[in-house]
Amino acid sequence: MKVQDEDLRWMRRALEEARAAEAAGEVPVGAVLVQEGRLLAAAGNRPVAEHDPTAHAEIRVLREAGRQLGNYRLPGSTLYVTLEPCPMCMGALIHARIARLVYAASDPRSGAAGSVLDLAAHPALNHRIEVQGGVLADESAELLRAFFRQRRRSVAQPPVPEETS
Repeated sequence: MKVQDEDLRWMRRALEEARAAEAAGEVPVGAVLVQEGRLLAAAGNRPVAEHDPTAHAEIRVLREAGRQLGNYRLPGSTLYVTLEPCPMCMGALIHARIARLVYAASDPRSGAAGSVLDLAAHPALNHRIEVQGGVLADESAELLRAFFRQRRRSVAQPPVPEETS
C-alpha cells in the first residue's frame, strides 16, 4: 500500500504526542483520531500518571472523541498511532466502529493488528477495520528503543548513597 501525504501528516502529529508522553515519563506512544480530515482528539500514553492500566493513547483519544461527538460510535474515522495496538485497544477500536487504523511500528509481543493477533480481521467479529502498518515505523521504533535503553540504564545504575555529616 502506498503511503499517502495525509497519513504522513497525521502520523507526525501522533509522534508529537508520543514525544510528549515520553517527556512525562510514559512509554512514548501517541495517537490521533481523524474524521473527514478533521482532528477529533490527540493523546499520548498516561497509565503511570493516571494510575490507570487502560490509559493507553488509543483509549484516551476514543474517550475524548466520544465526549466531543456525544457518541461512542465513531464511524468513518481513522486512528493514527505510533505503535501497533494491543488486544485491549483493538477491542475498543472495533466497538467504536473505527473505519481505518494506521500504525507506525509493529509490536511483536502484543500487537493485535496482525503481529501476534489479528483482531481487525477476525471472522467472529462483526466489524472489520482497514489496517495499514509501517507509516514512519523507523522513527517510532527508534523513539521506543531509546526510551527503553535509557530506562534500562537508569535501573542498572545503583543509587549513590547520601553523605552523612
